Formats: sequence, structure tokens, C-alpha cells
Amino acid sequence: MNIGTAAAHSGVPAKTIRYYESVGLIQPAERTASGYRVYGRQDVETLRFVQRARSLGFSVEDVGSLLALWRDRSRSSAEVKALARHRVEDIDRKIAELTEMRETLLHLMERCHGDERPECPILQGLAGKAG
Repeated sequence: MNIGTAAAHSGVPAKTIRYYESVGLIQPAERTASGYRVYGRQDVETLRFVQRARSLGFSVEDVGSLLALWRDRSRSSAEVKALARHRVEDIDRKIAELTEMRETLLHLMERCHGDERPECPILQGLAGKAG
């Protein structure tokens, strides 16, 4: 199948498929005599795997590791779990950062009158000034 068909079957845009090839997440597609990429069923499965892993926020490097583990039938599931655990730790860190950002903004909003006055604790807070 061509790249458009592979994109439709995998849910991965053609441009992203070319990117995944360029960074080595998927093997370069075979080419027809006229230079068109040709993909098979296994390529589509790999693209779906990569897309699902990326949608969970795994980095390109981590997806490469997950792909290697997916293909290695003698792998240890502990290696896979460790990668997933690391990703959850990253998510937890981001949640904490977002929560802190939200609390800071709420605090600044509470101090802002939101009227015609020029004084604005939100802008003062962004400028690093106490208000």
C-alpha cells in the first residue's frame, strides 16, 4: 500500500510517517521503481504502536526502546514496566507543576479587582513585583 493508504489504516498522517522514518522509529519503506513508498500490514501495526505510545507522551527515544522490547520476544516485562513507571513519574511531575501554576494564577486573580483601575496584581506578579 502507498503512504496515503498506510496513513488511513494506521491513523498516522503521511507527514508524520515520513518523520518517523527520518528519526529511525520505523524502517524506511521499500520503494517502487518510480520511487513511491510501499508499506505492508506489519508497517501499519508498527505505526499504530508508535502512535499509541506517542499519544501517551513517550519520547521518541522511549518509543524506540519500547519498539525494541515489543519486537524482542525474550524480553523481560520488567523493562517495559520500568519505562511505563518512568513515564508516570514524568506525568506526576507535570501535574504538580500545572497545579502550582494554577494556584499561582488563582491567587493573582483573587487580588485583582478586574475593574477600571490601572493597578493589576496579575501584571505585577508576572513582573516579579509584590503587589
